[in-house]
Amino acid sequence: MREFIESLPKAELHLHIEGTLEPGLMFELASRNGIALRYPSVEALRAAYQFSDLQSFLDIYYEGAGVLQKREDFADMAMAYFRKASSQGLKHAEIFFDPQTHTSRGIKYETVVRGLREAQERAKSELGVTSALILCFLRHLSEDEAMLTLDEALPFRDAIVAVGLDSSERGHPPSKFARVFERARAEGLLAVAHAGEEGPPEYIWEALDILKVRRIDHGVRCIEDPRLVQRLVDEQIPLTVCPLSNVKLRVFDTLRDHNLKRLLDLGVKVTINSDDPAYFGGYIGENYVATADALALTQAEIETIAKNSFDASFV
Repeated sequence: MREFIESLPKAELHLHIEGTLEPGLMFELASRNGIALRYPSVEALRAAYQFSDLQSFLDIYYEGAGVLQKREDFADMAMAYFRKASSQGLKHAEIFFDPQTHTSRGIKYETVVRGLREAQERAKSELGVTSALILCFLRHLSEDEAMLTLDEALPFRDAIVAVGLDSSERGHPPSKFARVFERARAEGLLAVAHAGEEGPPEYIWEALDILKVRRIDHGVRCIEDPRLVQRLVDEQIPLTVCPLSNVKLRVFDTLRDHNLKRLLDLGVKVTINSDDPAYFGGYIGENYVATADALALTQAEIETIAKNSFDASFV
């Protein structure tokens, strides 16, 4: 089954590029940029990847991003992801990036985007992998700060296909960002949003009705609201599900408890993605293999999920 899965063409729609920063590369970039990490070794850093919830992960995630200083740092990180995922059948990726994580440290937006664009162009020419960038607003910050980030992004409008919403979900409903999403849509950008991971089904409703998103990132808590599930089915609104992430962050106790197969059986357009693979124990291939094994997915179901990933993309 592993060989079949890795040979199957796939698109990845839920991938935080900062979350692909492997410990080895983190130490390499820290050394290159003269930054001292609080962990003495790669092994000690990896051992710290034991998370009790989303916030405990975000704390170390934001710290790790601090080693990214120059255009080539962002290019090297993204290219490492493209090489790894391409070896597992990736053909197209729609990549989240968090400019506020970097501009708050004095890194120019242009530095981030130019580095990522360099890697995108190399991935297309060297690996045959196409990609697009999705600018994510950090929901634990204010909408005014998000609006300033959008202002910074618009001169580089051609570099991004959509805006998204990520970071701490609890207490930060999608409606908090209604104005900035409205403006982004007016500028011709598509919209997605994290909703229904730790947040309730109501957050998914808000993402659909207020932010007018084209797909829901995570969305697994939709199962608590049968009327919402029926809407997702009727409108074929995709969910970008991240199984290993959901277990690592305690959304589900084990992969066998995951509701992906149940959602698939109900007719929801689910996809499989890796979220933050350097932290959660697997890239897109490992997510497919582990999920297929834990939920006893058939080859036909796996093919459906892979087909969904292209149908749900912005290609």
